[in-house]
Amino acid sequence: MLCEPAESITDLVLGLAAVALAVLLPPKPARSPHWRRVFLWTGAAALAGAAHHGWVTCSERWAGPSWAVISVMVVVAVSYLLAATVDEVLGPGRGRVFWVLRSAGLVAYAALAVAGRAGVESILICEGLTMLAVLGLWAYAARRRLPLAWPVIAALLASGAAAGARAAPDDVTDLSGLDPVSLYHLAQIPGLVLLALAVAREGRPLAMGAGAPGRLTPG
Repeated sequence: MLCEPAESITDLVLGLAAVALAVLLPPKPARSPHWRRVFLWTGAAALAGAAHHGWVTCSERWAGPSWAVISVMVVVAVSYLLAATVDEVLGPGRGRVFWVLRSAGLVAYAALAVAGRAGVESILICEGLTMLAVLGLWAYAARRRLPLAWPVIAALLASGAAAGARAAPDDVTDLSGLDPVSLYHLAQIPGLVLLALAVAREGRPLAMGAGAPGRLTPG
C-alpha cells in the first residue's frame, strides 16, 4: 500500500520520462556534455521522490532525511544545468564563471542557516537564484542571437510555469482528480521535452566567446 499513491506514481512517470530523454538525447560533440547529466539527475531525483512518496513518507524517522537527499539531488541537477549553460553561452573551460554564479545560491543558503532557517525548503528557494543566473545567461545569448537561446528559454519558462500547478485552484484539481503536487510532477514533463528537443537540434559550435578547452565539474 502506497503512502501517497498519486504523488508516487506521477513522480515515477516524471522520473522515467527524464531518464528516457537522457538516453534518447543524441550525442553531439558541439553540445555540452552536461545536458545529459541534467536529465539523468532530474530523473534520479524524481524516481527517488516516487519511493519517498510511496513508502518513506510514512516513516516519521526517515521522511525528513529522505526529502533532504532528494533536495540535494535537485541541487546537483540545477548545477549541471548551470554548467551546460555556461558551456553553451560562454564556451567550455569557464569554471571560474560557473563557481561565481553557483556560489550565489550557496551563500544565500549559508545566510539563512546562520539566521536559523536552515532546511530543505530554504535549499530549494535558494536554488531559484541559480535559475535566475541561468535565465540571465540565456537572455544574454538571445541578445547575441545564439540559435539555441530562444528554444532553451521557452523550455525553462515552461518548467517554471509548472510550479504554478502547486497553487492550482480546487476546480482544476477536482477536474483532473489529482492533488497540486501530482499535477506539478506531470507539468514538468513538457518543459523537459522542450529542453531535450532544443538541445538535440543541430547548431553552432560551442562558445559564443573564446574559451580555453576543458570541462566544468559541478558535482
